[in-house]
Amino acid sequence: MRYRRFGKTNLFLSVFSLGTMRCLASESVLEQTLQQAIALGINHVETARGYGKSEQFLGRALKAGLPVPREQIFIMTKLPPTTDAGQMRQWLEQSLVNLQLDYIDCLAIHGINTWEHLGWITQENGGMQAIREAMSEGKIRHLGFSTHGSLELILAAINTDLFEFVNLHYYYFFQRHEKAIALAHQKDMGVFIISPADKGGRLYTPPETLERLCQPFSPLELNYRFLLGDRRITTLSIGPANPEELIDPLEVSDRDYPLTASEMAALERLETHLVQTLGTDRCGQCYRCLPCPEEINIPEVLRLRNLAVAYDMTDFGQYRYRMFENAGHWFPGNKASRCTECGECLPRCPEQLDIPRLLLDTHQRLNGSPRRRLWE
Repeated sequence: MRYRRFGKTNLFLSVFSLGTMRCLASESVLEQTLQQAIALGINHVETARGYGKSEQFLGRALKAGLPVPREQIFIMTKLPPTTDAGQMRQWLEQSLVNLQLDYIDCLAIHGINTWEHLGWITQENGGMQAIREAMSEGKIRHLGFSTHGSLELILAAINTDLFEFVNLHYYYFFQRHEKAIALAHQKDMGVFIISPADKGGRLYTPPETLERLCQPFSPLELNYRFLLGDRRITTLSIGPANPEELIDPLEVSDRDYPLTASEMAALERLETHLVQTLGTDRCGQCYRCLPCPEEINIPEVLRLRNLAVAYDMTDFGQYRYRMFENAGHWFPGNKASRCTECGECLPRCPEQLDIPRLLLDTHQRLNGSPRRRLWE
């Protein structure tokens, strides 16, 4: 296991972090997973108030005893943004009770996903007042935020200079947030990548086409290496459902050097195949088509189409597409079937895509039963 400095927190975190959202089958499963993770060198554990009984399970597992001193394990929990200082104080105290801890190493504001959320956080009083008090009392050591919001929103949140770290989405198959990575690095913030296996493309069950293009690497391995080769990134989340699911990801935990020639060749092969397969229907993800009057997240819809058509990542595309209109601000936007063919997006597209046709095609490929967030 390799370790990196988590920005201005000056904590040295393992390059893989244990996320506990999926360890909810039972208390014993979480305890076994935690023990195995620590044995394999992980020293950063992440939970949230919103993850069912995760905080309580983790608290009891910590209380049962660890193979290393508490000071060598860094705990992150997350609380939602609020304008109510009293509510935030209550949540903080409850999280400390749940976790059976005297202090939280890293607290993240969970889901600064809208401009309204950001406004709540930048208020002089409100929830941030309670957090400042808790930090002065030593109950919180470091403050950051997680986000599923737009690039512009993430940049604005980073530029408040209120935070020491950021948890965000960024993968080989979703590089939109590279500017946020760059700005966070410039401001010496820790960078924690959320769900690189699952939201990064469901890479633990890749389609045959994707496997073939990534050879001699697995798609999951190549995505991990794409991230670990970037020194601006501190740590990647693993969300195992049991101890056994730690094994394969951690095989690359000592490979945090720059990408090799063969790895770069595989990534170039993926890009070439994307361009050749999609031809003039390829969306380059410039986002100039927005805003859409029907609130369709056109770039994300067409990104999912890119992946389904080029790499047969239909299962992943369906998984994400079905969350539109079902996950609120965690995955905003309406389904492509709401397109009225108004044509407002067409002159803004530098690639002159027939966007209404591609939206309809995506809906036909990927629509189905609605999906919700895991803990719901």
